Amino acid sequence: MAKLSKPKPKTKAKPAKRRLSPKEKQRIQALFDRFAAATADPRTELQFKSPYTLVVAVALSAQATDVSVNKATAKLFAVADTPQKMLKLSEAGLIPYIASIGLFRTKAKNVIALSRIVVEQYGGEVPLQREALMSLPGVGRKTASVVLNELDIEPAIAVDTHVFRVSHRLKLSNGKTPDQVEHDLMAIVPTPYLTRAHHWLILHGRYICLARKPKCEICPIADLCPSRELFL
Repeated sequence: MAKLSKPKPKTKAKPAKRRLSPKEKQRIQALFDRFAAATADPRTELQFKSPYTLVVAVALSAQATDVSVNKATAKLFAVADTPQKMLKLSEAGLIPYIASIGLFRTKAKNVIALSRIVVEQYGGEVPLQREALMSLPGVGRKTASVVLNELDIEPAIAVDTHVFRVSHRLKLSNGKTPDQVEHDLMAIVPTPYLTRAHHWLILHGRYICLARKPKCEICPIADLCPSRELFL
């Protein structure tokens, strides 16, 4: 009896790269030129002392505001700013510091687990390679992108709710998932601006292009925004 050949596993097709007209390339260049002129070197608003505390802060910021995370970590990092100190603090000891942040029990469990791995597998130093970072508990693609980009290790665009919203309103992407939006942005953002694009889009969404009522009347890129007529 002849053996049936096993079906080959399906490979996930990469989304097609978006083709831009010269006019659209010019518009996108102008968008980021203006962002750069307004804020030359934007950085995360999360407070951190080291790669380790940055990873912890970003992991804690999921479904929470940077302001709330900074309030918690100001006291937390005063007593536990290394993985060794965090393990000594323990999960039970960590919870009171972050109880004001959403999903604090799950986050406390992840922070202790990732701290143990950093100590046992990486000699107490946070690994700064994407795959290694993403293998840590509570560290997904978005968190890894924020860390690598903030530390100037790898150009990356972490797509949160602000970046997702702004990218659609500016017609930089019509992706239906954060991964699709990230792919689109990485392909069209002018190369010199890739390391800061993430922050510009976040800040624009946080302070100008608000979810319910964007401040189009004071927006520095309103004339370049295809969605402005919807809100003016």
